Amino acid sequence: MARTRISLPDPTERRVTVMKALAHPSRMRIAEALMKGEMCVCDLQALVGADISTVSKHLSLMRAAGVLTCEKRGLNIYYRLACTCLGAFLRCLDELTPGEDACAVGCCD
Repeated sequence: MARTRISLPDPTERRVTVMKALAHPSRMRIAEALMKGEMCVCDLQALVGADISTVSKHLSLMRAAGVLTCEKRGLNIYYRLACTCLGAFLRCLDELTPGEDACAVGCCD
């Protein structure tokens, strides 16, 4: 009997999906805020300054990409980052300087 293999997404495509999920100012603000800990969707709405349906679409896209997880508690939904190393990655991006050969801080070593 032949076994069926589950094919995992190509790592490059997976990375692109995650990067696209972060490549919007509102979604980046959400990710940055969640680096401090979980937040309720109502708090994220206030942070982004958009209507609840827009914020929900951003959150759904980020969940689908695997960036966020959530938990419903009563009437509220709380979101958190699925990966705690996102903050280190974003801080490393902050050190990129156009025209330089290497990261100025050495966080990429």
